Amino acid sequence: MPLPYVLLSAAVSLDGYLDDTGPERLLLSSPADFDRVDEVRASVDAILVGAGTIRADNPRLLVNSPERRAARVAAGRPEFPLKVTVSGSGELDPAARFWHTGGDKLVLTTDRGARRARALGLAADVAPLGAELDWRTALEHLHDERGVRRLMVEGGGTVHTQLLQQGLADELQLVLAPLLVGDPKAPRLFGPGAYQGGRLRLVETRRIEDVVLTRYLPTAPGTGSHVTAADRHWLALACELAELCPPSATAFSVGAVVVAADGTELARGYSREAGDPVAHAEEAALAKADPTDPRLATATVYSSLEPCARRASRPAPCARLILDAGVRRVVTAWREPDTFVPGADGSGVLAAGGAVVVVLPEYEERAKAPNRHLPG
Repeated sequence: MPLPYVLLSAAVSLDGYLDDTGPERLLLSSPADFDRVDEVRASVDAILVGAGTIRADNPRLLVNSPERRAARVAAGRPEFPLKVTVSGSGELDPAARFWHTGGDKLVLTTDRGARRARALGLAADVAPLGAELDWRTALEHLHDERGVRRLMVEGGGTVHTQLLQQGLADELQLVLAPLLVGDPKAPRLFGPGAYQGGRLRLVETRRIEDVVLTRYLPTAPGTGSHVTAADRHWLALACELAELCPPSATAFSVGAVVVAADGTELARGYSREAGDPVAHAEEAALAKADPTDPRLATATVYSSLEPCARRASRPAPCARLILDAGVRRVVTAWREPDTFVPGADGSGVLAAGGAVVVVLPEYEERAKAPNRHLPG
């Protein structure tokens, strides 16, 4: 199911703490960074915090700039993003500022917690999501039922930890403040547990007065049928590569990326690359990878179009090339239509060879875009 783009936002001390244990909240950001956060808030559809953050920090979570609020309204959006909290128990403080400022509010909770939350008379919608809280279900609800396409998560540490561990965070915006806390009882940004392997990709570093903003994107693919935010990133890249293809009236424009389990890009390619009029994207990408690389056995191939099962121009179709390379996981956006090959079923060939095929239909329109000139 499609999910929102999930942006984790936090400020920490040099030794990784979100706060100290004093009675007042420790201010880690600078005034200029608070304004940057306000700009990010104005750009999203919803802001989410855990119930613990409401209890500890009593935040308002507003867009403070009148100009930014006016720009949202002029664009046909609500003045404020939807404010969301997550509470399994439904035990919430109705006097908290969260409920009494800004626009619409939403509580994501369990069936049991919904009864408690409704009894409090909160100025919010209450959405029960089942017997237990599940992050993927919560994100699907925000996307499908509330129209949330970009979600900013502002805490706390448990929420950030769970989303990152489950591969559901698309981006981490981390501000490092020139302070040391040193109190083991103080809250930290990330807790212990099993995280995805591999290095996150650094996409921006920016000095903002005396703090430093760093932006990271996860890179490690999912495993089996489990889809992570990194899977969506790599498939989007494959769709971008498809736009580089020289147009053809007799073949699809397709992009492909081969990614190791730790998030290392091994190769990329696109249809008719380097002037080869019959080259397919997966073929072009795999030709650049070292066939003896042991990482191929646990790699993922991302292809904007389902790998072909039959072709006239070369002895082996792309589905067979993928299997012969040792790859056993493929993520694609679009099943091959009957435009050129009736009854094409590359996914069937891959599955018969022991590979898992994951289709993310939310990228189908992007995959089709460079092929609009083709019949059908």
